[in-house]
Parts: sequence; structure tokens; C-alpha cells
Amino acid sequence: MTDHSYTLEEQIALIQRGTQEILSEDDLVAKLKLNRPLRIKAGFDPTAPDLHLGHTVLINKLKHFQDLGHEVYFLIGDYTAKIGDPSGKNSTRPPLTDEQIKNNAATYAEQVFKILDKEKTRVVFNSEWFNDMSAADMIQLSSQQTVSRMLERDDFAKRYASQTPISIHEFLYPLVQGYDSIALKADVELGGTDQTFNLLMGRTLQGRYDQEPQVCITVPILEGLDGVNKMSKSLGNYVAIYDAPGTMYQKILSMPDTLIHRYFEFLSFKPMEEVEGLMTEMENGRNPQEIKRILAEELIERFHDADAAANAHKSAGNVLADGELPVDLPEVMLALEGQDALFITQILNQAELAKNNSAAKDMVKRGAVKVDGEVVDGGFSLISGQTVVIQAGKKGYAKVTVE
Repeated sequence: MTDHSYTLEEQIALIQRGTQEILSEDDLVAKLKLNRPLRIKAGFDPTAPDLHLGHTVLINKLKHFQDLGHEVYFLIGDYTAKIGDPSGKNSTRPPLTDEQIKNNAATYAEQVFKILDKEKTRVVFNSEWFNDMSAADMIQLSSQQTVSRMLERDDFAKRYASQTPISIHEFLYPLVQGYDSIALKADVELGGTDQTFNLLMGRTLQGRYDQEPQVCITVPILEGLDGVNKMSKSLGNYVAIYDAPGTMYQKILSMPDTLIHRYFEFLSFKPMEEVEGLMTEMENGRNPQEIKRILAEELIERFHDADAAANAHKSAGNVLADGELPVDLPEVMLALEGQDALFITQILNQAELAKNNSAAKDMVKRGAVKVDGEVVDGGFSLISGQTVVIQAGKKGYAKVTVE
């Protein structure tokens, strides 16, 4: 049964938190009024072994539905991973091997239960139904959509216009993802904003297969620690679920102040009233580093434990006289001045963390310089747009941004 301690208005407010779009909200209200647990679906292709905080925006929304008493289906796309999701891609993605898919899927399931209630989560694999589907069945599914409709997709349209090859199997991906909703009889499907076309495909196909069309809910793509680009391991602007407590602590405290509200809205489970209260305190002069520390400790406790959260500042190597990272952490803006990047010795000099170039080289050589909690060598450099927390020796600290 759904949780009757929540009114309809409270359910809607919780579901709306951190969402980009609900298609359609009227349909969602109608489904909630049925007063039965809704079947909530979200699919994840196991394309990489580790999840980062950007992935958890969607998982957190699943947790909201779970808290409201609805049935959550965590769908691992072991079959669709063999096709490769073309969403947001400007070229054909290489398919994964069965071994890669198996290994990645195992780590996915383990990581999501840091957030979701394992006893209340149904983990399903779409190979369960697609392995039994014949070629004739796939052709019948393909007949449900036209090439012109597929080319309305932004990424396909751009590739077609630029004469970049589109393989026929890529057209199958939205259809296959849509059929997952039929197989699960989904009431609601969640996805990132780059998944809108695929989610709507499921809604369309359900109608053609005589099912009640699902509600499609999209969540924003979370910016990474650089405050500009989407969080991505390849860009190095990510916080991984498996990051050590000290590393997670340092990374979160190094993020631009402009991200604080968004990170709280999408990543924290604190009530929005409490979040808004913290934002008001910051506007009235409270140090942003203190607000970031509150978020860092909440996330470290979620993905590790309370003891790790309490001691994260120590494991990050930030032990000062009072055992804390300075709340008055100096912020330094550096310019490239015609260079492609600034090396660590240049950064130490310009940020006044070293007396001269010789002293900077000596600190680096001794392993006395840390960037976001990690010891660096003389080859470390920063490019435009990066922000990091640098510790030089026992007492030298600065939040450095390269313009």
C-alpha cells in the first residue's frame, strides 16, 4: 500500500523536487489518486563499473517514490547495453562484451543499495524478456515507428545533417527501451533530460499495446565540480560513490559556491525548508565552506558511515590545530596568461603558498603538496575552469580557480 501519512499534495511536492519535467502532471495526479502502489521504472545500462553523484540524482528520485510506498524497479539494461544508447552521442557507441556487462551490473546493484532499500527494490534485467524474443517479434516491434519519427531525435537529426553515419541498430534502442515499459507495465519511468525521447517512446508504445501510458519524469543533468560541464569521470569533475571519505570531503568542499543550492536540492535528503534555511544563512554571511561541510558529511555518512563522516576532514589530511579545514579558506583566482595550463610549482608561487620557485619544487618533491586531498608530483597542472583545494605543508591552504 502507499504511505497514507503523505497527502496527495505532499506526494506531488516530493516528486517535483529536483525534477526537470513531468509528462504529464495531470496523468501523475490521476495515477496517485488510484491509491495503489505505482510501478516505478528506471533503466541503467551497465556501461561503466562505478557510479558518481550525477547518477544518484535519478536514484534519489527513486528513493522518494519508495518512501511514498510505491514499487521501484531498478532495471539493468544488460540487453540494451549490447546495442549502445545513442542519446547525446555524435558517433556510434561500441558494444560491450558479455563479461563487461556482467561485471558492471554486479557493481551497480551493490552501489544503488547505498540509497535504495534493498528489501523494497526489484532488480530486473531486460535480457529476461528480450532473450526470448524472436526476429519476427523484433520486426513487429520495429514496425511500430517510422524512420522520419526517429530522425526527429536531436542527436540523430544532427548526425544525419552532418552526414555522420547512423547504424540501423541504433534506431532499435528507443524501441527496445520503450518495450521494457511494456514488459514491466510501468506506471512511471524516470530518466535524465537526455532520455526524454526514449521515455516518450515507452509512453507511445504502451498505448499501442493496449496499456495505460506511463508518466515520464526527467531529472536534470548534474554539473560537475567545475560548475560548467556535466559530471563525468572522463572530465575529472566527479565525486564517485566509492571515493574514500577524505577524498569525497575535499572534493565537495572544493566545488564552486554557485553549485551549493543545486547540490543540496538534488543530492541531500534534508527537507527543502531546511535547505532554504541554510541558503538564507549563507546569504546573511555564513561561510559557504560551513554549508558545504554539512552536505559533505551527509553524503559521506550515506555512502560510508557516521564515523567516517565525523572524521573525514582528518582522513583527507586536513588536520589543523582545531581539527578542521579552515572556514576562512583563502580563495585565489589565477590567469593562464597565454599558457595552456599552470603547473603546480607556478600555482604555489602565484597563490603565495611558496616563497619562491625553489621552495615550491622542494615541497612538491617532499610530497608536502596535496590537491583535493591527494599528493601530487611536479607534473600536475590545471587548465582553465578548474577549481581545487590545495594544501602546501601543514598550514598552507587555498581554494584555487584557474580562469
